Amino acid sequence: MNSMTGFGGAKGEVLGRHLSVEVRSFNHRFLEVKLRLPSGLADPLLDQLLREVVRKKVHRGSLVITVSETATKATTAGLRLDRELLHAYADAVRTAAGELGRTESLRVEDEPQLLQFVLSQPGVLMAGDSLMSSAEDYLTQFAPLLESALEKLDKSRAREGEALKADLLGRLQLVARLREEVAKMTALTPDQQKRRLSERLQRLLDGQAPIDQQRLAQEVALFADRVDVSEELTRLRAHLDEFVRLCESQAPVGRQLDFLMQEMNREANTLTSKAQSAEVAARVVAMKAELERLREQVQNVE
Repeated sequence: MNSMTGFGGAKGEVLGRHLSVEVRSFNHRFLEVKLRLPSGLADPLLDQLLREVVRKKVHRGSLVITVSETATKATTAGLRLDRELLHAYADAVRTAAGELGRTESLRVEDEPQLLQFVLSQPGVLMAGDSLMSSAEDYLTQFAPLLESALEKLDKSRAREGEALKADLLGRLQLVARLREEVAKMTALTPDQQKRRLSERLQRLLDGQAPIDQQRLAQEVALFADRVDVSEELTRLRAHLDEFVRLCESQAPVGRQLDFLMQEMNREANTLTSKAQSAEVAARVVAMKAELERLREQVQNVE
């Protein structure tokens, strides 16, 4: 069992560039991948290819993958300035200043903060040579670094998954114990009802007429049918057994566990409506509270 939260990172050299990859994973209903790449790697095809690598390793969760480049003498020596793009951003800044009512001439080079802003825009200041010749060729060189980060992410999610599994199984044992207590209590309900009806009839008749045992048996049978919870308890036990089996699985089981939680809550709601004593009702309420805590924890499972 894996958790959906975790972290993995890797550093290495790719085509003469020192790159670092950080992968952060969070809870999500499906698989969502957000890629943050340096401007030199901004390529739609490469983006698609990287996502395919991730999908082979991760099945569920929201992943934020950040790739950053560490500047070295080799990279800074060949910096290239895109003058056309620089002037385009500068013109946009001047236009914006005019829209805000600044009538005096705005010189970007006289405003250090504005100059820094313009230079930080994608594509304005780049390494002299391209980071990649083609998306496919670059992926071949970059994939091992990404896969290394994903492997560390998987180990992180597995460690947290073990702690999550222990918590789930502990809570499940409490639900199972409460179910057994409800089963023992409800097994006595028809006999208790028969005794209550018999005592009530004797008080009403005050010993003047005998109790119709056949009619009493019919009433008890009808009552027992209305409050019978054997099917609900049987299904609940089956769900609990399946929950344990899924927790021992190495495959992604989050969605299956989520479905099981819905089914167990449905059975618990039926038990609530059929509860005929305060003792049974109290245990069903405690069971529902624990099932809700289980449901919240299941949202973390891949």
